[in-house]
Amino acid sequence: MDDHELIDLRQDEKINLDKLKDYLNSLFKIDIDEIKILQFSGGHANLTYLISFDDKEFVLRRPPLGPIAPSSHDMAREHLVQYSLNKLFPLAPKSFHLCDDDNIIGCKFHLIERRKGIVIRKEMRPELDGSREKIRSLSFKMIDVLAQLHTLDPSKVGLGNFGRPDGFVLRQLNGWEERWKKASDKKKLENRFNKLLKYLRSNIPKPQGATILHNDFKLDNIMWDNNNPLLPIAVFDWDMCTRGDPLMDLGHFLNYWIDEDDDTEANLITSMPIKNILYPKKTEIIDHYALKTGFSIKDIDWYYAFGAFKLAVIIQQIYVRFLKGQTQDERFANFGHRIEALINRANGVFNLN
Repeated sequence: MDDHELIDLRQDEKINLDKLKDYLNSLFKIDIDEIKILQFSGGHANLTYLISFDDKEFVLRRPPLGPIAPSSHDMAREHLVQYSLNKLFPLAPKSFHLCDDDNIIGCKFHLIERRKGIVIRKEMRPELDGSREKIRSLSFKMIDVLAQLHTLDPSKVGLGNFGRPDGFVLRQLNGWEERWKKASDKKKLENRFNKLLKYLRSNIPKPQGATILHNDFKLDNIMWDNNNPLLPIAVFDWDMCTRGDPLMDLGHFLNYWIDEDDDTEANLITSMPIKNILYPKKTEIIDHYALKTGFSIKDIDWYYAFGAFKLAVIIQQIYVRFLKGQTQDERFANFGHRIEALINRANGVFNLN
């Protein structure tokens, strides 16, 4: 994780260090003299900490505060995926241990190897900023990583039976609709939301197979080498990983993307730097992915619209926790505008607005 994002623990996100220390003493069969903990400030859902003791460093991941959907933020799933994938996809940092005892820190968590590098969020790296050529190179390297994941044989890393790929897309549609109903506070969006769901449900594409899906692949879930800004060294946030239709990943990814042709509302949606937009167009991203994977992209509009719908629900789940005071993080205060922008985008793909 990026050292620049280390902060003291947020007041409502602190961990009981005494219990954690006792647990780690037993786990590693050592006597820890002093344990230090800092928090990584990036990310909007799962909470991530740096645990240091003796000469060791681990990343600790736990679910967010407040009520969460039963199948979301699954630390056991994330641990299994990272432990398994690391064998042939080393960009997934290895997870060493899963703690399923809620009595230690109040929830399940897992311990992951520490990677050191740079995560690009709202500011582009100085070495790349202003260079269209370098930013395009970085962009296509991201798609190379996604293609590598999607063309990996799941059985070769022990994930051949992972997930339930049959009927995956329909279950996703149903599942995210249910999450929306439970988290929504925006009655004024219901008409547009229902129109979108009806269209998506009536036009589900035929899947091209079952690959490993990251399910939240985007720029700020990738870490780049400190010295080589075009070398990816880690992919993070594997808690939603499964097997299913690979274009679900691409459609989701495209909703975080922004290019020179996008309208101003796209600024509310993207998580990428927007000071100087020199990225390839979405059509170029799609074509590059098709070239690298051999998959057909004829139905990409459906996946793009579904990606906007899914992202709106994810953000709504975070936003409603903020509205209810279950998290105090002020970064979530403007999420309502992002949700509306995403529904507008999804409906706009099919002229449903």
